[in-house]
Amino acid sequence: MHKIFIDGSAGTTGLRIRERLSARKDIELLILPEELRKDTSARAEMLNKSDISFLCLPDQAAVEAVSLIDDPDTVVIDTSTAHRTAEGWVYGMPELTGLRAQLKTASRIANPGCHASGFIALIRPLTELGIISKDTALSCFSLTGYSGGGKKMIADYETDGRDKLLDAPRIYALTQEHKHLKEMARLCMLDKAPVFSPIVASYYSGMEVSVSLTRELVSCGIEDIRTAYRDYYKGGLIRYDDSAEGGFISASAFSGRDDMAVAVFGNDDRMTLISRFDNLGKGASGAAIQNMNIRLGLDEAEGLCVS
Repeated sequence: MHKIFIDGSAGTTGLRIRERLSARKDIELLILPEELRKDTSARAEMLNKSDISFLCLPDQAAVEAVSLIDDPDTVVIDTSTAHRTAEGWVYGMPELTGLRAQLKTASRIANPGCHASGFIALIRPLTELGIISKDTALSCFSLTGYSGGGKKMIADYETDGRDKLLDAPRIYALTQEHKHLKEMARLCMLDKAPVFSPIVASYYSGMEVSVSLTRELVSCGIEDIRTAYRDYYKGGLIRYDDSAEGGFISASAFSGRDDMAVAVFGNDDRMTLISRFDNLGKGASGAAIQNMNIRLGLDEAEGLCVS
């Protein structure tokens, strides 16, 4: 039985991982008593005792947690931003060319960011295939449920008598320095980060990432891009699906799920690339468990909600 430890299990990502794993018979969850949850020596013991440890911590705390590990056999899956572009860490998006093979033997796995996952899923196949040039200046909008902001934001949205401004969608990261930009550019092989506008709205979970393109920015037509996505995503938890709800595309359609759909809409002159998934699923906890399954040699969808 595989021993799994979640360092930071009280946050939204850690809680979802624990929920998904608690029902499994092939997993032994190593759980610290509440009073030892922040005790460094107790955490170090669990980190070194585990086969795989999930880090669901702020960046600096995640770096500290890695430094506590002496056992070379302990595999780390870090859900923070700290190691996503770090040397020696494998980016945990197995659907991208070559990464699934690396994940099967990796000891240090950096789980993707939520917004970043949707952008990378849309753009990486197109730069890899030469459909979009690597020096293209892109613009991205991403709509997310408020659970992506963690416990404080959840409380803000769910408190009686909340600020009325929370009733409408809110754009944030106005300085164009969002923490996901570095991995978005690196994993998409782009020379520059996109102009990125994340938007949080008054619903719990679900994410919809969109990138708009004109004919001048791509080397082919819209049907070729559809074909490229279908061919690229033949395995894993990402697929092509351009179904819509009566002419609308809802950002909450994948709430509670751990897979992702990508699609392209429009025509040869103007098109919109859209990815839909759950910010807590394929955007966080679901992706982390998928990476754990791959590392353990299991069906990568084991214990996940994909339909």
